[in-house]
Amino acid sequence: MYKTLNEHYRSLYGCKVYKLSIDAGFTCPNRDGTVGTGGCIFCSADGGGEFAEKACGSIFVQLENAKRRVEQKCKTGKYIAYFQSFSNTYAPIHTLRERYSEAMRPAYIVGLAIGTRPDCLSDDAIALLAELNQMKPISIELGLQTIHPVSVDYIRRGYDTQVYFDAVRRLKAAGLEVVTHIILGLPGESPEMMVQTTQAAVKAGTDGIKFHLLHVLKGTDLERDYLDGKFSCLTMERYGEILKQCLAVLPESVVVHRITGDGAKRNLIAPLWSADKKRVLNYLNSVLKAWFK
Repeated sequence: MYKTLNEHYRSLYGCKVYKLSIDAGFTCPNRDGTVGTGGCIFCSADGGGEFAEKACGSIFVQLENAKRRVEQKCKTGKYIAYFQSFSNTYAPIHTLRERYSEAMRPAYIVGLAIGTRPDCLSDDAIALLAELNQMKPISIELGLQTIHPVSVDYIRRGYDTQVYFDAVRRLKAAGLEVVTHIILGLPGESPEMMVQTTQAAVKAGTDGIKFHLLHVLKGTDLERDYLDGKFSCLTMERYGEILKQCLAVLPESVVVHRITGDGAKRNLIAPLWSADKKRVLNYLNSVLKAWFK
C-alpha cells in the first residue's frame, strides 16, 4: 500500500494535521507577460486556489478565517499554512520573507506548504526557504503535470521539463521537501505516458506526489476545447485504473498527498462525477484497497 499524507504528517508531528489554504496575493509569470498572459490552459482565474481564503492584505486574518472553518474537525489544533494560489515564490525576497514569516508566527502553524512553478525559484528564494525551514518544516509543491512535450505545449506550461529536474535537485540540496503535481487524463496521453511522468518525478527525487484528475472549469481555454469536442474526460472507473498503474511505480518512501483533485462545483464543467468528492474517494479507496491486498 502507498504512504498517505495523513501517515506522513503523523510521523512528522505525532498527530493529525490540517492544511489551511491561503492566497498571498502573488501572480504568475505565465499571466503577467514574463512567460505568457493566458496562464496554463486548465487554470482558473483563481490560479488553482478555488478553495483558498481570499487575499485580504493579512496572512494572519486568512489563517484565522480558514481555521475557523475546520477547527471542529481538527482536535489537535495543529495546521499547515498552504500558500496555494498562483506562484508563491514569484515576488521580491523581502516580500516573500514578510509573508512566510507572518504565516509561521501563530503557534498553531507547524509548517508551510508553498505551491509554485519550477521556473520561479531563484537562488535567493531557495536560500530563504532553507533558512526558514530551520524554524518550521517547509515543503515546496511544484506543478509538473506532465513530461511529454506535446502535452507541455498544449497546456501552455511555459517551461522546459529540464527546469523541473533542476529545481528538484536544487531544493533537495537545500534540505527542502518537494511535492510534485501530476495531471492524469490530459488530452492525447495514454496510461503509459502518465506512468512515465510519475516515474520521472520519482527519478528526479520528489518526496511526494499529488495526482489530479483533469477537470474542466468555466472560463478556462480548456473549456473551449472540451465544448468543441476536441477531447473527453476520464470516467471514474478509467481514472481508478490509471491511478493504480501510477501508484504501482512509487517506492514506499514517496508520500501520496492526493489521489485526485476536484474543482469548485460552481465552476465545474466536466467530469461531473468528480463533484461528489465523498463518493469518488470512497470508490478510489475501495479499488486501491482491493488491488493492494
